[in-house]
Amino acid sequence: MALEPEMREFIARSEAFLAPGYWQESIAEQRRRYDALCRAYDFGRPAGLEVHELAIPGPAGAIPARLYRKPAPEVQAGLVYLHGGSWYLGGLDSHDSITAELAERAGITVVAVEYRLAPEHLFPAACDDALAALDWIAGHAADLAIDPARLGVGGDSAGGNLAAGLALAARDRGGPSLKAQLLVYPALDRHDAEASNAPGAPLLEAEEIRFAFRCYTGADAVPADPRAAPLLADDFSGLPPAAILAAEADPLLSDAERYARVLAAAGVPAELEVAKGVVHGFLRARRMSPESGRGFAWLCDAARRRLDGGAAG
Repeated sequence: MALEPEMREFIARSEAFLAPGYWQESIAEQRRRYDALCRAYDFGRPAGLEVHELAIPGPAGAIPARLYRKPAPEVQAGLVYLHGGSWYLGGLDSHDSITAELAERAGITVVAVEYRLAPEHLFPAACDDALAALDWIAGHAADLAIDPARLGVGGDSAGGNLAAGLALAARDRGGPSLKAQLLVYPALDRHDAEASNAPGAPLLEAEEIRFAFRCYTGADAVPADPRAAPLLADDFSGLPPAAILAAEADPLLSDAERYARVLAAAGVPAELEVAKGVVHGFLRARRMSPESGRGFAWLCDAARRRLDGGAAG
């Protein structure tokens, strides 16, 4: 497929940090490279945004989190956001400018959560942290000036996987009640040596996906557990409405398409937006790629519509 010219520039610039096959290097070296890439695309936070560091009680100690909101006297809709990075890369700082800008443009409170990373902490450690954070945020909504009736979950890539798993867990446990799930190029299906036939694409090779799952689960075969691959769930009814943003040139596109279909079949409102001519990770290119910028604007608008009932500015 034809890539947007600006996306080709983004790929070339990004491969200076994460060259093809980088995932075969040590975890420490991969993290160094990924952090450098994230710094290169850090555009800073919008002026005037309130930012507060949080420490949320978790199953293995405090979970770092960061709250972003426009200053306002009234409570706001809230979004619990899980960062991408293949479950073993990234953290609050890797996605700081993305989550800050999302909060500012959508006019919502975003609470970014830094879960434990693989391979030091194997599945389901990240899921357990995400669920503990969601429970705490919902239970302290008044203290955080968040309206618990307008609370959602979201994330990109591996974070989209965790957010979809949170939606399933919250439904099955009878709460917290969620108004929406916002997923960005999520990994939702099994992608392992037994099940994956996803093609590769620039900045995300097929074997890289399989490596990430092996790193996350500690096994060649992904567990038959919806927390690891939400598309393995038997029942999708009763889940919160979904807004899914995907990339056309992404081996995970089929995950987003299938998730939208199974939700719709179960009677769950699901909107899928596919950004054309762009690759996995394109949120970082939102200032240099017109289609990436349009996709991010759609995400901000979807966050406001699904959580706050208005159109983003």
